[in-house]
Amino acid sequence: MPRPLRVAIVGSGPAGIYAADALLKSEVAADPGVSIDIFERMPAPFGLIRYGVAPDHPRIKGIITALHQVLDKPQIRLFGNVDYGTDIGLDDLRAFYDGVIFATGATADRALAIPGVDLDGSYGAADFVSWYDGHPDVPRTWPLEAEKVAVLGVGNVALDVARILAKTADELLPTEIPPNVYEGLKANKALEIHVFGRRGPAQAKFSPMELRELDHSPNIEVIVDPEDIDYDEGSIATRRGNKQADMVAKTLENWAIRDAGDRPHKLYLHFFESPAEILGADGKVVGLRTERTALDGTGNVKGTGEFKDWDVTAVYRAVGYLSDKLPKLPWDLESGTVPDRGGRVVQESGEHLRSTYVTGWVRRGPIGLIGHTKGDANETVASLLDDYANERLHTPSAPAPEAVDAFLAERNIRFTTWDGWYKLDAAERALGEPQGRERVKLVEREDMLRESGATPRATGWWRWPAGSTD
Repeated sequence: MPRPLRVAIVGSGPAGIYAADALLKSEVAADPGVSIDIFERMPAPFGLIRYGVAPDHPRIKGIITALHQVLDKPQIRLFGNVDYGTDIGLDDLRAFYDGVIFATGATADRALAIPGVDLDGSYGAADFVSWYDGHPDVPRTWPLEAEKVAVLGVGNVALDVARILAKTADELLPTEIPPNVYEGLKANKALEIHVFGRRGPAQAKFSPMELRELDHSPNIEVIVDPEDIDYDEGSIATRRGNKQADMVAKTLENWAIRDAGDRPHKLYLHFFESPAEILGADGKVVGLRTERTALDGTGNVKGTGEFKDWDVTAVYRAVGYLSDKLPKLPWDLESGTVPDRGGRVVQESGEHLRSTYVTGWVRRGPIGLIGHTKGDANETVASLLDDYANERLHTPSAPAPEAVDAFLAERNIRFTTWDGWYKLDAAERALGEPQGRERVKLVEREDMLRESGATPRATGWWRWPAGSTD
């Protein structure tokens, strides 16, 4: 009797879980079956849904409900707290699996090439997001001394950063923020937040709903300068062809013409201001210099040579995420992605790196919404299944699931399981219950491992995922 197709997926965010779902819905899942192991470097699953989405966006976190349904399937095992490249490598994975799909996402800040980025008070947005989302690998405190702050970028991450800085700690207390984040935000001195984009309203990358949510806080006064409402032929074409861009522009127009209110925290949205330099004195941020830009007819902009200095003492750079380079895989330095064709990893020679695939942000960069991620996963899985049907996959030397357990035990690697996630989830919900909160997120890795039931592999302890049988 033929054995099931064995697939490893590296990364347990939406991209990885959607790839697992596509495998489970394939004809191969019925005969001869599929057996999927998901490896995740964090003790908890769900990737950027847990560590990249702002805590005051519970609707987006609701995606976890759908992801849960996939991970509950008995054909899937989760190995959390296992880091690719450190705990397990590509050659190890090849020994256990017919195919390997990398779905590792993007967690680092893309570089911004202007003077002053290394000054004290200049921060990457990704680091700040990791802090307020309770990521175990970042410091437990964050300096929030600045009364006037600049945020560079006009995407949803920039909105998240600006909104978290502008809200009060008590506004965020009903969310899952851990105690260290609440205490840090209570000390936040920010009263003015300035968000800068180098292009115009029609080119902003905000989601309409996220933009409108800025105005829902009783503490945030959103201000748009009427002079920043400008469109050329390219901008008008964008609005006509993109409903979301048109909705964003309409919202900004409405804010530009209204009278200013008296909410205590001011959040300014500036357009046509291109960051030119972060100004410093004694190694610290003392201002931001921007160059005024103008539309060129196509929706793009050009510099005008007119510069302005802004009185801010902290700058957050939200100009995009960048994936971490994966050991043993080819890499495109410019895009920060693994080269591919149809999800198949492509080497410098142009040949497919056999049995090796990518999906999600590590494949196409940190762009697109959940719908894009699903389509991406489907295409990658289709390529893997085509290679399987045409006998192009390599044959692993140790395909039995128990071989993975033995490997981790031999290296004394502590890992969490899907059953362990249920335990951690229950522990976090129990922490929130006395305060009437859905959960309070645990931050310390050791606390997460303990609550998940992870023990040193030397004990030989193993627990099957919830709902599965041996």
